[in-house]
Amino acid sequence: MGVHLFVPMLHRHDAVGEHTMALRDRLSRAGVASRIYIQIPDPGTADQTHHYLDYESDAEAGDVLVYQFATESVMAPWLAGRSEPVVINYHSITPPEYFWPWSNGITRLQVGAQIELGQLAPRAALGVAVSHFDEAELHRAGCARTTVIPVAQMAVPPVEPDPAVVDRLRARDAGRGPRWLSVGRLAPNKCHHQTIAALFVARATMGPGPRLTLVGAPSEPAYARALRHYAAALGLADSVEFVTGLTDAELAARYRSADALVMLSEHEGYGVPLVEAMGQGLPVVAFGAGAVREVLGDGGVVLANKHPLHVAESVSRLLADGAEQSRLVEAGRARFAALGLGDAGDRLVEALRSVAEEPTSAR
Repeated sequence: MGVHLFVPMLHRHDAVGEHTMALRDRLSRAGVASRIYIQIPDPGTADQTHHYLDYESDAEAGDVLVYQFATESVMAPWLAGRSEPVVINYHSITPPEYFWPWSNGITRLQVGAQIELGQLAPRAALGVAVSHFDEAELHRAGCARTTVIPVAQMAVPPVEPDPAVVDRLRARDAGRGPRWLSVGRLAPNKCHHQTIAALFVARATMGPGPRLTLVGAPSEPAYARALRHYAAALGLADSVEFVTGLTDAELAARYRSADALVMLSEHEGYGVPLVEAMGQGLPVVAFGAGAVREVLGDGGVVLANKHPLHVAESVSRLLADGAEQSRLVEAGRARFAALGLGDAGDRLVEALRSVAEEPTSAR
C-alpha cells in the first residue's frame, strides 16, 4: 500500500509545493510509502518527482492517489479514469472572473480547473478542505465525502523573526507614522489596489504618516505592474513598498515591525497571512470574504464593506486605541492556538490512511 501525491508541477517556496513535500515526508515517517508525481518537471525538484504516466508501471494494489487540486492539469481527467481511490486535497480555485481583465491565459486555466473539479469530485473517495468555505465548494462540485483540516504546514509555534531585520526596520521607520502591512501574492482577487486606495484616503484625511508594505510575488504580471503605476499616479510611490523573496524569518520580522495587517481580498479559501499575523502578535483588519471570518474569529477587525474611507477610518481608529490593539493581540494569539494547527499534519495523514485501510466495498 502507498499513498502517492500528484501535483501539476512541484515548486519550492510555493504553498502547494511545500505542502506536497511536507505531506510526503509525514507519510514516510508514518511508515506509508509515498512518491510525488508531476506533469511538468521543475529543475529545482526534478530529483524528487516522477512523471505521472510512470505511475502506470509503479501501481500496486491498495494504493491511494492524492491530487493537489489548485489549477488545470491533464492529470485531473487521467485520475478520474483510474480505478484506485482518489483523494482531492483542495487548495482552492480562484474564480476566473478576477483574471479576465488581466490575462486571457490564466482565465482559461481557471475555467478549465473548475470544469475538472466537476469531473473529479463525484469520483473522489474523500475531499480534504482547509476551511468550511472550501468544503462547500467541494460539495457543490459533487464531492460526497469531505473533511476539514487546517493548513498542515503552518509553523507552530510561529517562526521567530530575524532580530537584525526587526531592528533595521524599526530604526528606519522610527517617527515616520503607522506602517500598514499586506501579505499575499500580487493577484487581482487579493485586491491590493483597494488597499492602496484606502492608504491614499488615510493620508489625505488623517495625516501624511501611514505607509504600506506589500509582501508577495507577482502571480499576474500585468496586475503587478498596474499596482506600481496606480501607487505612483496617486502620489504614493514613496509610501508603498513592494517586497518579495523573503525568508520565513524575514517575513516574521515584517509582521513584528508593522502596526497592522490590512487584508482586503475578495476570495480566500483560508488566509494564511491572517494566521501568521495573529501568531506574531500583529493586529488585523480584514474584509470578511470567503473563509476570513471563519479563520479570524474574534482575533481581528472584520469589515463588512471596503470603501476606501471606511477602511482608512477602521485602521486609523484601531491604531489610535492602544487598549484595543492590546486586546486584539491577545485575542489573535488565543485564536492562533485554537485553530488546531499543531496536529493538522498528523490529522491529514490519518485521514489518508483511513481511506487506504477501508474495504473496497465501503468506498
